[in-house]
Amino acid sequence: MGRFPDLWLAVNERAFGRAFPVSYMHDQDVKVTLKHIYISPGHNYYGRHGIGSMDFPIEEKDSIVCLEGRGIEDDRFLDYKDDYKGQITFFDWAVYEKVRDEIVKGELDPVAFRRNVMVQGIDLNDLIDKHFSLGGLEFTGSCECSPCYWMDEACAPGTHEFLKGRGGLRARIVKGGGLATGEYELKILGDVERREDANA
Repeated sequence: MGRFPDLWLAVNERAFGRAFPVSYMHDQDVKVTLKHIYISPGHNYYGRHGIGSMDFPIEEKDSIVCLEGRGIEDDRFLDYKDDYKGQITFFDWAVYEKVRDEIVKGELDPVAFRRNVMVQGIDLNDLIDKHFSLGGLEFTGSCECSPCYWMDEACAPGTHEFLKGRGGLRARIVKGGGLATGEYELKILGDVERREDANA
């Protein structure tokens, strides 16, 4: 991309509606914004197939503490399983906007998706099987955080189908620390091998 990476990214985003794929960004940092951060003490939808949803509150935070190999302090997935693939979850802000504008066609609180971090500026699917750093912390992208049929109830009919392939990112915490909302440079550190349990 030579001397003009910002211009190239801007042109691509205007043409394709999203940030440029990470596969083209190995040697550069990607500018991202963490728009919102959420935690919850319990599962409303996860593991609730056939028995109804729960009503655990979700709390917006200015910052969180990510614990290496464990999860987010005070979040429902903390120490959920040894080496769990979804110690932290990310959701693409551009996908949220599309659901709000094209499916709900009205107000939609981002908490509806029950992901931990709402990110603007990168296609999260490009972080699957990648080792990346963000704000001094390090993560490995495990797999898509596949949507469940509850999304039709939480947002609007059609949301579940729309989110297939756009459900967000599950990741492991490799290097922990504090993470807050704001602007960051995300750096791809390398590839990681897909584990057998990646889609379990």
